[in-house]
Amino acid sequence: MGLQAPLWRAVTVFRGAALVYAIVLMLAGSREHTRPWLGWTVLAAMVAWTAVTVRYHDPAGRRWTWLTADLAVTLTCLLASMLVVPAERLAAGGATLPMAWVAGVVLVWALRGGRRAGGIAALIVGAADLFLRGAVTSATVNGTVLLLLAGGVMGYVSRLTDDAETRLQRAVELEAATRERERLARGIHDSVLQVLALVQRRGTELGGEAAELGRLAGEQEAVLRSLVGVHDTAAAAGTADLRLLLGRYGSPRVTVSSPATPVLLPAAMAAEVAAAAGSALDNVAVHGGPAARAWVLVEQEPDAVTVSIRDDGPGIAPGRLAEAAASGRLGVAQSIQGRIRDLGGTVAITGGPGQGTEVELRVPLPRLG
Repeated sequence: MGLQAPLWRAVTVFRGAALVYAIVLMLAGSREHTRPWLGWTVLAAMVAWTAVTVRYHDPAGRRWTWLTADLAVTLTCLLASMLVVPAERLAAGGATLPMAWVAGVVLVWALRGGRRAGGIAALIVGAADLFLRGAVTSATVNGTVLLLLAGGVMGYVSRLTDDAETRLQRAVELEAATRERERLARGIHDSVLQVLALVQRRGTELGGEAAELGRLAGEQEAVLRSLVGVHDTAAAAGTADLRLLLGRYGSPRVTVSSPATPVLLPAAMAAEVAAAAGSALDNVAVHGGPAARAWVLVEQEPDAVTVSIRDDGPGIAPGRLAEAAASGRLGVAQSIQGRIRDLGGTVAITGGPGQGTEVELRVPLPRLG
């Protein structure tokens, strides 16, 4: 129905209440009117038109032709007061036949066209009231100012509801698209990507033409992962999706596998974990040679997040890391182990000569929100 629907219903309620007030005033002052029958005729026309304006509840009924007719009817009922209410009473600031009922058209113009349209309607009604009374009085000034304020406020609220409705629609569309993307990602992750990774690995092991097929499979896997990859839309304020940060390392020689749902960590923490994983991949490129491949696996448990980096390089000889640290080469000790230790996590490095290397980064999962 739209967020503006309650506002249109509220204007209808206002018109009904203002109409009741006009009838009460007519009953109280009809003895002083010059043509009471005409006054009751005008009130009957106001009752009928108030019933007609219920059509504003339907967006199709809010055409400018109807709003212009609404303004014309309001002005006619207002100006008819000079034939019913004595001139001296009007000049002294006495009540007109419609009284507050005239504000209804200002409100609907503001709802339909914003503050500017509401202001125009308020000035037109104010000018008619000034013509009716024949002089600038406190009643004409106060009435026009109140109409301008009502039109301005209603126009502002109308624009706010329009913006809110647009944002709500975008949020609903984004949520639907995200759910569909995640559904497709889960299916692709559980089937197609695993097959492509298997073809790539087996092709590399077999060599020859099979190796070329494996390379092509690896490239298509990387492309497909980017198509069903993650986006920042899942991250809450102050957090980052670790999948997105690690996904940037993906290439034909680096396969990144992650859950289909967001892996949210505090932004600084996610950046440090990604940087540690990047350092491990740099070591693969430096020590494994140009043909070395790496696989990055992200796993989320109830209380921790684990990132595993495995490669098919030459592996690490026993005692190599200790020797590197003793000689002042602190790449692994500081860039990887130091970062994860500062986050309260652990690092496990396994492997041997000819067996490749696996680096497991494990950090506790903090409570978010």
